[in-house]
Amino acid sequence: MSRIALAPNRSGLGSARPVDAPGLRALLRPAAAIGDLAKDWTALAAEASEPNPFAEHWFIAASLATLGAGRDIRLLEVRRGARLIGVMPLVIETGYAHLPVRYVRHWQHDHHFLATPLVAAGEERAFWVAALAALDASDWAPNFLHLRYMAEGGPVHRAMPRGAVVHRRLRAFLVSDLGPDGYYAQAVRAKKRKELRRQRSRLAELGALDVRRLEDAGDLRNWCEEYLALEAKGWKGREGSALSADPVATLFFRETLAAAQATGRLQFLRLDLDGRAIAMLVNFLAPPGSFSFKTVFDEAYARFSPGVLIQIENLAILDDPQIGWMDSCAIDDHPMIDSFWTGRRTLVRITVPLRGISRRFVHGLCRALEMGSRALRKMLP
Repeated sequence: MSRIALAPNRSGLGSARPVDAPGLRALLRPAAAIGDLAKDWTALAAEASEPNPFAEHWFIAASLATLGAGRDIRLLEVRRGARLIGVMPLVIETGYAHLPVRYVRHWQHDHHFLATPLVAAGEERAFWVAALAALDASDWAPNFLHLRYMAEGGPVHRAMPRGAVVHRRLRAFLVSDLGPDGYYAQAVRAKKRKELRRQRSRLAELGALDVRRLEDAGDLRNWCEEYLALEAKGWKGREGSALSADPVATLFFRETLAAAQATGRLQFLRLDLDGRAIAMLVNFLAPPGSFSFKTVFDEAYARFSPGVLIQIENLAILDDPQIGWMDSCAIDDHPMIDSFWTGRRTLVRITVPLRGISRRFVHGLCRALEMGSRALRKMLP
């Protein structure tokens, strides 16, 4: 276990605002220590400056237990006295900008859609000062820190004392002062709304159409199995990328939803036709935010747009007084989301150089190659 304590009133930020550092310390610990942090980590989520269920203890614990096997994952925790003010899982990766270099990265997996670490409100600058000082002093951390899927412009991002944005992407985002009906009327053209009403009416002619929300904890296992089966029937099943194609991914899905339900973070919706699901949607709630985690629909009914119809039902989140917005967690230009959700949020990738001559050299080389490649792409037809 590595530990570094910061001397009082020394921020190392040059002209940046000084950090109140007494009692501030950072610890770099093996991922196996996650059980010891459960209580403090859960308390941190309640006071975090930016909500992120993908950084909460229940999600990281389920991820480590299922998808973290064989990785040397470390937990970087920052405390002021006994109080946990920030935490971030890290891993060593190899290969950046087509060079076989090693670097530190926020540990993520394919189902991990936001990397902004949990940091206590008002402690953002202190967190980064302590965290980067710990990495600077650690023999475990090579060259530079690379962060992906960070929310741009939020308090955690703004507080970073050093680092460069190397990539940006936009993601569909739902936010409105209007209720569900008002937002839908404003966001979707009248012609499209008419077409969706027609599709819903035609679908209802085939049987009893019903929208259900998971309320009984005892139903979760069956709902998970129905989701997995529905996904396996579609294009992901044909391409071998469905969750059910990988036993570890299947276990991750079940364990994560069970953990989300146990912590009050789960919202599970389904659109049924004669009692059988033809579309399902999983949200994670982290007031004042919410996150659309997974969605699936039965392609046999694609002509009725069941995926869009369940998204219309999902607009009911706008009536929840505890929720102010929803992140789609969708890929760029998602055909079902981007034309429906009018808001956008910017996510960034950031590289942060670590102290040391060789580290700085490697980081500078990678950045030069990255910028050169970007300039070349702009020049080419």
